[in-house]
Amino acid sequence: MNTNTCAVIVKRLIGLESSELTPDAARSLLQLDFPESDHARVAELSAKAQTGKLTGDEREELDEYIRVADMLAVIQSKARRSLRRLERAS
Repeated sequence: MNTNTCAVIVKRLIGLESSELTPDAARSLLQLDFPESDHARVAELSAKAQTGKLTGDEREELDEYIRVADMLAVIQSKARRSLRRLERAS
């Protein structure tokens, strides 16, 4: 099994394996979001998926969006936890 997946590499890159994020880093991570054009593309691909009309390339594209969104959710969860810990400690 490959332990150097995209998600694992990115977590190491931005230091998510360390115990805490700085408040500024956490707030910056919480600001990350897809541009509206990507939200629209995901909606378009999702609608096509529901009707069974996705091409193979479109399925791969939607899967990539889902992987990135899942990774972003994990990163932002870590950021929220870090901020909560810092607030409790103050």
